[in-house]
Amino acid sequence: MRRNEFTVTEEKEIDAFLSGMSFGFLGTVSEDGRPRVTPLNFVYDQGIFYFHGSRIGEKIDHLKANPAVSFSVADEYAVIPSYFTDPNLACPATTYFKSVTASGRAEIVTDVQEKAAVFTLLMKKLQPEGGYDPIDPANPAYAPRLRNVAVVKIVPDQVTAKFKFGQNLADDERNRVLCGLSSRGGSRDLETAELIRVSAPAEPKKKRGTPDRNSEINE
Repeated sequence: MRRNEFTVTEEKEIDAFLSGMSFGFLGTVSEDGRPRVTPLNFVYDQGIFYFHGSRIGEKIDHLKANPAVSFSVADEYAVIPSYFTDPNLACPATTYFKSVTASGRAEIVTDVQEKAAVFTLLMKKLQPEGGYDPIDPANPAYAPRLRNVAVVKIVPDQVTAKFKFGQNLADDERNRVLCGLSSRGGSRDLETAELIRVSAPAEPKKKRGTPDRNSEINE
């Protein structure tokens, strides 16, 4: 069951997350109904996902047989041990993460200018320091490569996002998680702690098991 407190609908947050990621998972279905999930590099630009690959192979065969696809991107920030909030039960163990899943139709890009723009975006993400000639279809070194590589775009008809950073926790539980992250000092623990703080609901959550005084019946 989807927890509404983890759902993100703000386009700017989703765009910022996708623009910072370079790896995702493409879901396809073959002509005879066999599913496949393919990990691959991607770029996201103006609401469209792009990826590249060989013009021949199972992935392209799937797309030609059935262009309906899904695409998922996720980033795990931190594992949260159960003992951060409970000394005995394993149930509170979880992870904090951001994820986006899109569905739509895949289209093979044929315009070499669009292909060049896609690879320029990909190189800016994977090799921001430069060290290569600009990707120009007029350049004889790039022209045949751009013609022969397959570039696919997905224009989503549905996008769902889930950013989980303890929004469901009571204030005392959230504070214990923050203390645990501070003590552990892992590579992304400080970053995770900041996201927990900014994601906390404006309305404080009561400690679990605490009665709601507004719901009490006055006798």
